[in-house]
Amino acid sequence: MLQFILKRLGLAVLVAFTVSFISFSLLFLSGDPAAALAGETASGEDIEAIRRLYGFDRPMLVQYGDWLMSALRGDFGESYYFKLPVASLIGDRLGVTMLLGVCGISFALLTAVPLGVVAAIRPNSIIDRIALFLSVAGQAMPSFWFGLILIVVFAIQLGWLPPSGAATWKHFIMPTIVLGYYAMPAIMRLTRAGMLDVLSSDYIRTARAKGANETRVLFRHALRNAIIPVVSLAAVQMGFMLGGSIVVESIFALHGAGYLAWESIARNDLPTVQALILIFSMFYIVFTFLADVLNAWLDPRMRSS
Repeated sequence: MLQFILKRLGLAVLVAFTVSFISFSLLFLSGDPAAALAGETASGEDIEAIRRLYGFDRPMLVQYGDWLMSALRGDFGESYYFKLPVASLIGDRLGVTMLLGVCGISFALLTAVPLGVVAAIRPNSIIDRIALFLSVAGQAMPSFWFGLILIVVFAIQLGWLPPSGAATWKHFIMPTIVLGYYAMPAIMRLTRAGMLDVLSSDYIRTARAKGANETRVLFRHALRNAIIPVVSLAAVQMGFMLGGSIVVESIFALHGAGYLAWESIARNDLPTVQALILIFSMFYIVFTFLADVLNAWLDPRMRSS
């Protein structure tokens, strides 16, 4: 198992360096950052002065090396628009995104796992068809459209929930539902498939033949084994949620790291965009690595190796 973890860790580090270089390079491939900062009315002398001021006249590999060394120390430079250190700017916003991600994955697990279990226990029943409908709708429905529908119904027409902001816990209800609904289909399908596979196994039939209580069979024997891949998937989905929160935060005006990403892109704030791409990518890489380790630890064959 140690060899597996070291191999996965080395792969995660390699992916992290690759992502950091790509995220740094894409910003320069999109155009001249000096010209973007100077504006449309700037002269050639002004653009050249900005290029020298921010070091854009140096080779890109040299710029990347300096940026990466600073990033490893937690220094992402100064925001071009906000005129604040990027690290402190992101630190102030990251708490909202983390809270939204935790609430979203919790909502997805608490909703999708019970539906998947019931759908597996009663295949082709009305519950199974409802679960299938929710699964298909969750994949087909864009999150921004779902968020707008919730705002129109629950905030504007019914007046039950606030449409935007993050002042109270009520402000997080609709964003949590929208973000969690994105992860529900995969978790629900995997739970249902895992339960169906486990319920047809020999040891479940043996437990039932011995007269074991059906609740004990379902939750102690079946669900405990079927939930292993679900836990790994939830860790990966958590990484997706944190990186994909930009849409949800923009719709509900939650001033988290996702909303900061949208603001920075709209205002050509290159240091902030670079840092956010790197941080969101690291979230996904770390959670994927943890999912692999957790899956290996829960697998008896891996623990014995």
